[in-house]
Amino acid sequence: MIIPALDLIDGQVVRLHQGNYDQQRDYKHDPLSHFQQYAQQGAKLLHLVDLTGAKDPSARQTPLLRKLLSAVSVPVQVGGGIRTEEDIKTLLDAGANRVVIGSTAIKQPALVTQWFERYGAEAIVLALDVRINDAGMKQVAINGWQENSAVTLEQVVEQYLPLGLKYVLCTDISRDGTLNGSNIELYREICQCYPQIVFQASGGIGTLNDIASLPASGVAGVIIGRALLDGKFTLTEAIQCWQNA
Repeated sequence: MIIPALDLIDGQVVRLHQGNYDQQRDYKHDPLSHFQQYAQQGAKLLHLVDLTGAKDPSARQTPLLRKLLSAVSVPVQVGGGIRTEEDIKTLLDAGANRVVIGSTAIKQPALVTQWFERYGAEAIVLALDVRINDAGMKQVAINGWQENSAVTLEQVVEQYLPLGLKYVLCTDISRDGTLNGSNIELYREICQCYPQIVFQASGGIGTLNDIASLPASGVAGVIIGRALLDGKFTLTEAIQCWQNA
């Protein structure tokens, strides 16, 4: 499955290079028409990131998110600085089908455990962004990728599996925003290790060939942001490529 993504800062569509707010690229696209276009072109799932809310939860772009979510009939997963239950409620009430949780799952596992119990695994996507060290350890980064946590991807998955964990969005940080292709080995390894998890790949897609090599790795879908915004290929082409792989 191809999952088109939009990152939003102050109502604008943007892309950050490897999560760095100082390396921001602005796109002059209207987020609403862009989002609707993705839905019309056949997307079965959409991905939204509120980067303003990620930096400052009190500045969450809730009115815009609500507008975008109500404008499409396909499911949407939304992330960006989810730190409290109020954040989850706000997004689900606004029309999100799933909420994407990153650093909080690492820093406050007891809290996120409560969310799993209260809202169910269907409503939660864990975003695990990894840096792979020389020893091959997949260290999960937190706080907008600014620091590495002391835990590995495998440890986090094992921790949440008993709660019914189903959806994991996994990004190899070194590939993000580079258009240099996905880390196929990473996805093959984690999909074999945890066949019960629906993994979403993210980071590095630059060509249709990058897409073609992903389905065989076992991932259920791939999030594509910059390549679509830059016009490297169309969403229709990407979907066909995935289906024919």
